[in-house]
Amino acid sequence: MSLTSVIIPSRRIPHTASVIFLHGLGDSGEGWAPVMSEIRKKLGHVKFVLPNAPIRPVTINFGSKMPAWYDIESLGRGGSNRKIEEEGVIRSMASVNRIIRDEIDSGIPSNRIVIGGFSQGAATSLLIGLTSEYPLAGMMVLSGYLLLKDKIFNMATESNKGTPVLICHGDNDEVVPYEGGKQIYELLKAKGYSVSFKTYPGMGHSSTEEEVSDMIQFLNQVIPDL
Repeated sequence: MSLTSVIIPSRRIPHTASVIFLHGLGDSGEGWAPVMSEIRKKLGHVKFVLPNAPIRPVTINFGSKMPAWYDIESLGRGGSNRKIEEEGVIRSMASVNRIIRDEIDSGIPSNRIVIGGFSQGAATSLLIGLTSEYPLAGMMVLSGYLLLKDKIFNMATESNKGTPVLICHGDNDEVVPYEGGKQIYELLKAKGYSVSFKTYPGMGHSSTEEEVSDMIQFLNQVIPDL
């Protein structure tokens, strides 16, 4: 499955680092383009790749077709124990991994590539990052949750055991409970990962200028201008 992407080129050509960022359920790459364009102003050496999820029926939305990285069959208690379609997850992982390989083939080392996302895209990107054969520069998990939590650490590779992970979550998130983000942090920390957790008081299932500022700071640390 080949994905289309919104590309925000670096201000300086050629770029020396890449950010691949996955949108949330029902959104598209265009939905995060304004945020990434703002970040680009501070990181002129970075290219941003915003893939578009395939259109598919989503069970929790009464089978309506929309952009989705995988089907969500039920939210579970409090929305934190979601029943999801594993086959769709695996297909999306393969498609995004091809984008990562394309960046590497274009001359960007894997340790100059950051993978991240929002909500469903955050969950997908974290799984991709933890299981990647390539050592990446970093992972950004915005308003996300843990996929395949009974399997993920068996699937995880040693390649990204030391890769920095930034987890951001609003404490007033009405879609993905705050505890979901906290759970990721606690599990990764217990497993010895390099993980930081940012809480945004009053923030719902969205983003804020403060969060964007934290993303810029993180990216400057993991993919600094050469």
